[in-house]
Amino acid sequence: MEIIDEIEGDDSYLDLLGILLGPDNSLTNSGHGGVVDNDFLSSVLVTQERECSRKRGQSDSCSRAGTKACREKLRRDRLNDRFQDLSSILEPGRQAKTDKPAILDDAIRVLNQLKAEARELKETNEKLLEEIKSLKAEKTELREEKLTLKADKEKMEQQSRAVAVPSPRFMPAYPAAYHAAANKMPVFPAYGLMPMWRYLPPAACDTSRDHELRPPAA
Repeated sequence: MEIIDEIEGDDSYLDLLGILLGPDNSLTNSGHGGVVDNDFLSSVLVTQERECSRKRGQSDSCSRAGTKACREKLRRDRLNDRFQDLSSILEPGRQAKTDKPAILDDAIRVLNQLKAEARELKETNEKLLEEIKSLKAEKTELREEKLTLKADKEKMEQQSRAVAVPSPRFMPAYPAAYHAAANKMPVFPAYGLMPMWRYLPPAACDTSRDHELRPPAA
């Protein structure tokens, strides 16, 4: 009965029990004239155990093979999805290609184009940096020139003020007017020290045509 309890959990063993057990659930065998001995039952169980072990090994190998195939299928599906995404990125707005070599050719073409554009942008950037450097140097020179001109202007203004306005101690006093006679206007002497030519128009100071406009008296 202990052996029967051990084999009740396996379906293959239950099939074997269906053959060995009689209608009254007693172990019988026509070849032995009635009751089946323990040696016969043990040999049958060992044979069945070996067969089940072989079947279990085959099922495990099949399971492992199926798992590997599933993993390979998943890997290919992911790879196909990547190619579809790449095709959509390379040609947006168009239907994604399914030909992998064509997708790779498009990717290589786009990469070469991007490299050329990057090279051109780099060269343009270097030229702009050189221009910025030269403009900065020119700006520095202009700033220095501006400071020099400003200093010269201030110096010239100081000189002009020094010439135009004499010192107060050298200012001549206004001479007093002569006493006028009856019914006469007072007479003021000439101011010889006051330069008057600066207040005359340039045409009046020009003497290049005096011999034509005012010939000498005969």
